Amino acid sequence: MFQEAENVTEKIEEVVTQDIWGAIKDFLELGFHFGQGDKKINITISLVLIVTISFIIASFLLKWIRVLFTRKMVETDKLKFISVFKFIKYITYIVVVFATLSLAGFNITPFLAASAALLVGLGLALQELFQDVIGGIFIIIDKSLLVGDIIEVEGKVGRVIDIKLRTTRAITRDDKIIIIPNHKFITDLIYNYTQNHKSTRELVRVGVAYGSDTETVKQLLLKSVEKQTGVLKSPKPFVLFEDFGDSALVFSIHFFISDSFVDPKIKSEIRFKIDTLFRENNITIPFPQRDVHLFTPATLPKE
Repeated sequence: MFQEAENVTEKIEEVVTQDIWGAIKDFLELGFHFGQGDKKINITISLVLIVTISFIIASFLLKWIRVLFTRKMVETDKLKFISVFKFIKYITYIVVVFATLSLAGFNITPFLAASAALLVGLGLALQELFQDVIGGIFIIIDKSLLVGDIIEVEGKVGRVIDIKLRTTRAITRDDKIIIIPNHKFITDLIYNYTQNHKSTRELVRVGVAYGSDTETVKQLLLKSVEKQTGVLKSPKPFVLFEDFGDSALVFSIHFFISDSFVDPKIKSEIRFKIDTLFRENNITIPFPQRDVHLFTPATLPKE
């Protein structure tokens, strides 16, 4: 009885191993075969299945990584990262294709050598482009720059209106668009007026003649910003007596504003008010003066 059971089991194993699994192997080995020996190239159904499964797994892993990195980002930042992951996806697919060619028997060494030389050339030519893209990724991740921030780049002040992977666009005070490569935010010194908060402290400097009543000057400067539109009531404005200059006593009125973008207009209006108040109170704004002494040489006796 046991012997018959063992015979049946062996027959089933033989059928499964030789007939069913053998048929599957024969099916997977179907395809095109070129060449002989070490130069033989096999393009089979199994190879196609491996490629397909590799593409599916790579796509799944890339999608999972993208979701992991962008799960806490706002929708606009997620859309910017999609283009980055598309680029990574293409590189992954190229790697899968080369691996498949190697499995099929192709000699991919010449392709790799040519690709390495090409990549080195592209890397040197597109070095700044890659820096811009990396800079854009850092900006999006660490939130060092946001749309609406007031920045100063190379002496130009602008309000950020758009942040892309390669460039950032800002509008200047005279309604001109400046396009800033993102690598500048990594390598250069950039002033961000509104990184910590929206309000900034500004000042207007003025000199008055020696002999002027300094307390009166202080009160007039405070009065010049008292009702000025755009100047915040808190923190309160204050006056500094900065220095005894060559031709004037130097004062500055410091005040806080909520919109640094209109800073020049506010300062201009304050200067108009300062000039009016000084004229009404006989406070003189001096101009630089120099004493020039002329020495005439003594007339030499004629020989």
